[in-house]
Amino acid sequence: MARHRSTQPTNAELAVLRVLWDKGPCTVREVYDAIDRADDIGYTTVLKTMQIMADKGLVKRSELARGHVYRAAASQESTQQKMVADLIDRAFGGSAATLVMQALSSRSASAEELERIRALIDQARRGNR
Repeated sequence: MARHRSTQPTNAELAVLRVLWDKGPCTVREVYDAIDRADDIGYTTVLKTMQIMADKGLVKRSELARGHVYRAAASQESTQQKMVADLIDRAFGGSAATLVMQALSSRSASAEELERIRALIDQARRGNR
């Protein structure tokens, strides 16, 4: 059976996207210089990763005088929303409440984070009336 090619970013692709979201459009060299290379990743690996990302539609590539420049195809927020929606469907049976309960029970949240969560809950309640 053929394996379905996911449009969700892998961990390596997320590392590239974080650089592009933070710095804006970059060449492969700029991304290579900026990513955390704790695993001793080579330049050609970053190049191949970015080429695959272009094929998957995760980044857009334009050719300028200084070579190919890549930019994220979607915003960080949009990408995170898609990834969370996929996670909720696959791991939590479509239940956002179960995801939130698991998240809060597995890691402690700061008082500020809890206040932001409460504000979102209040906002959702007002919107559901």
